[in-house]
Amino acid sequence: MERLRGTAEMTAAMMISGTIGWFVLVSGQAVIDVVFWRCLFGAGTLALVCLALGLFRRDVITLRQAGFAALGGVAIVLNWLLLFAAYPRASISIATAVYNTQPFMLVGFGVVFFAEKLTVSKLFWLGLAFVGMLGIVQAKGLGVSGPDYLAGIAMALGAAFFYALAAIVAKRLKGVPPHLIALIQVVVGMAMLAPLAHLSTLPHEAGTWAILGTLGVVHTGLMYILLYGAIQKLPTSLTGALSFIYPVVAVAVDLIAFGHRLEPLQIAGAAAILVAAAGMTLGWTPLRGKSAPRGMSAAVEGRKA
Repeated sequence: MERLRGTAEMTAAMMISGTIGWFVLVSGQAVIDVVFWRCLFGAGTLALVCLALGLFRRDVITLRQAGFAALGGVAIVLNWLLLFAAYPRASISIATAVYNTQPFMLVGFGVVFFAEKLTVSKLFWLGLAFVGMLGIVQAKGLGVSGPDYLAGIAMALGAAFFYALAAIVAKRLKGVPPHLIALIQVVVGMAMLAPLAHLSTLPHEAGTWAILGTLGVVHTGLMYILLYGAIQKLPTSLTGALSFIYPVVAVAVDLIAFGHRLEPLQIAGAAAILVAAAGMTLGWTPLRGKSAPRGMSAAVEGRKA
């Protein structure tokens, strides 16, 4: 029963994540404003959750851990800014596919900073993702994208980089309640963006406020609650597998809401990246069909969006 509930929670969390691009684009707001209001409404939601769970105690987190959580918050906010800016430039589908290079960013950090070894399997998946990236970039010459296409791809790659950085920082926070970490992150986001947000020209439409509120309450507060609830109930392999509901939903939303149909080369490139990311995340061994044991899935150590 617990496994079934965890599966439902993880599925719901990934479906929520997959719709975020639609809310960002239809809000009609500048990216900085969208992220600021997401942080503000998300902070309110997460503060209530932390209060209900009794997490506002001195023994829950140390000052050093709070500093690491804040550093992770800077990375998470930069991640959101770049990803949301990539959506209108490269489309939700392509930005999401490129964003799923996160596991390879984590592998790179592991090699550079933790002297981890590159196995043959990791090199295989890295090569497949690189081929997929080449396919997506080459698609620019097929008349299927606007002049900002390459900029959008670069922003999605940058977003993946900062997500991976946040995941590395999160490794220093074992034992700290994840809801409290998320709260610290969005509070840091509010502080970062308040001087830059257009607070003197607030939206007038109720619909816009509803969208911004949904991004904070649902796509941040509720999504974190569902995600971390699922992680506590499910084995890593199933959590990692279910995390790929997110890009599938994002592509479907892009098609249904905006009519963005990918060209064959883009489809092939995106598929190659997602298969490679799945192989890396789930520890698949090419040509053997076995999975190597892994720790917490890179796909769910902080959250994609």
